[in-house]
Amino acid sequence: MQKSVKIVSLGCSKNTVDSEKLLKQLQFAGYYTGNRRNNKKTDIVIVNTCGFINDAKEESINTILELVEARRRGSIGELYVMGCLSERYKDQLKKEIPEVDKYFGVNNPAEILKYLKYGYNKSLELDRQLTGPSHFAYLKVSEGCNRKCAFCAIPGIRGPYISTPIDDLVKEAGNLAGNGVKELILIAQDLSYFGTDLYRKPMLTRLCEMILDNTGIEWLRLHYLYPGNIPDDLLEMIKYNSRICKYIDLPIQHISDSILSAMKRNHTGDDTRKLLYHIRDYIPEVAIRTTLITGYPGETEKDFNSLLRFVTEFRFERLGVFTYSHEEDTYAYRTMSDNVPEKIKKERADEIMAVQQQISLQKNRDMAGKSIDVIIDSEENEYYIARSEYDSPEIDQEVLIKKESNILKSGEFYNVLITGSSEFDLEARFLS
Repeated sequence: MQKSVKIVSLGCSKNTVDSEKLLKQLQFAGYYTGNRRNNKKTDIVIVNTCGFINDAKEESINTILELVEARRRGSIGELYVMGCLSERYKDQLKKEIPEVDKYFGVNNPAEILKYLKYGYNKSLELDRQLTGPSHFAYLKVSEGCNRKCAFCAIPGIRGPYISTPIDDLVKEAGNLAGNGVKELILIAQDLSYFGTDLYRKPMLTRLCEMILDNTGIEWLRLHYLYPGNIPDDLLEMIKYNSRICKYIDLPIQHISDSILSAMKRNHTGDDTRKLLYHIRDYIPEVAIRTTLITGYPGETEKDFNSLLRFVTEFRFERLGVFTYSHEEDTYAYRTMSDNVPEKIKKERADEIMAVQQQISLQKNRDMAGKSIDVIIDSEENEYYIARSEYDSPEIDQEVLIKKESNILKSGEFYNVLITGSSEFDLEARFLS
């Protein structure tokens, strides 16, 4: 019988892409990569772990332990672990969880295939087996990062920034579009830097142009722009090209100059303010998403209050907060004391999210009576679950469309009328 393999992918969407590409290689090697029915044993399970912050590490370890237990019960044959956690703590994991057959790091699917006695098929480099809905996919445009942010372990795990050549990315995007993908989400640790290592200048705008000119992708979405060097030609494209979502993910982390300096972010709070207001003035309808960190070493009440005031003042459309995680092998870990109590970190994060909840509620109320285009992601009970161009899958709010006489299809675009709202969702009805 054909051997079965399953990949459990944890953490960010970059891991998802790695898992999908490995699945395609395994499928070509003859493995069954679908879901086993009738509780049949899965021959091989591979866990693609995240090791970015403490919560992610805990999730990865708990998942491995659960699968070790499943193996003891006989529902799993072989168990392998790959990814960021395995790259960072391979020796410790081997010692603490020896029940895993083999630990692998990052960026080397060929090593896994070789261990399973198969060769890496280079002709499949731009192909993958999607693990989520077939109408959207992530396109990883680079690996690693050259930034020296004091709190971040990614450069140590993933290495320096390496851009994928534009021609390869356009081909991969074309393959995805040919397989039914309508929304393509460009991802990188730092999208703003894309192309600088290969072409000696940032090339994100050119990449977007090439994808839109050479594929049928209908929505192009950008994730993780560094708030330092966003070119005006990119903003111009977002403003005037209807196929690029008016959505900018710009993690600012903080607004206090002293904290930004300690974070080694290489820009000031004023630089951040000017950029954000410039974007909003130039593209008034844009949805700006950001992430913040509370409880960074040395964060005073004054620093936190300046951040809270800015959130209240700027009124981000989308916002998430992390409490600071003191990560080994980072500059902050080596040089700073994790001196803000966990209780304070969480209280500050909760206070920001309480403010953001009210901002989101008011912005959603302001949408009442407006018609917008949405894509249907799924259906659940009496609702179709959809998203607008202002919302990224799995992290942002949804548009709930009451099922009536019309039958709407997942992966299709529809025009809807906003009829109601809550803090983090919109309600709508289909406009025939």
